[in-house]
Amino acid sequence: MSIRNEVQWSELARDPKSVAAIADQHEVRVKRRDGADLMLVRADHHAYRHSGAVTAARAMRALFRHAGPDAVADALLDEFPWISVLPKSDRAEFVQEFVQAIQISAELGQWSLLAQTVHEWANTAIVHADPELHRALSEPTEGDFGPVPNPMEM
Repeated sequence: MSIRNEVQWSELARDPKSVAAIADQHEVRVKRRDGADLMLVRADHHAYRHSGAVTAARAMRALFRHAGPDAVADALLDEFPWISVLPKSDRAEFVQEFVQAIQISAELGQWSLLAQTVHEWANTAIVHADPELHRALSEPTEGDFGPVPNPMEM
């Protein structure tokens, strides 16, 4: 017997009780033609996930406090090898922001902040890894480059 974890939106609309029975066992992806898929999950399972994420974030924060940013940066090298090209002061700043982003993301249940933090620091590492790019971005600029377009209107 295979475990079903995907249903079509039309099936949910047509037979919600059987889809709910599936969701009682495990989360269900609800596929839609006209939009992003949805996840149907029991509220208690969602609460356990949230609680687990908050606990893991608190443990990470405690590790950071006790082991220090250098030890945490060394441990994170396995997952983020680009940390090695960051200057030492930037590594410490990355670790601090990373731990803070985990804590905030876990507390809010919104992980886009953590993804953004990692993305931004990876791009910082790209600049440090390319001497020509680093030099170009580090040199003083002259003049006014004019108004900056509103990114919401682009």
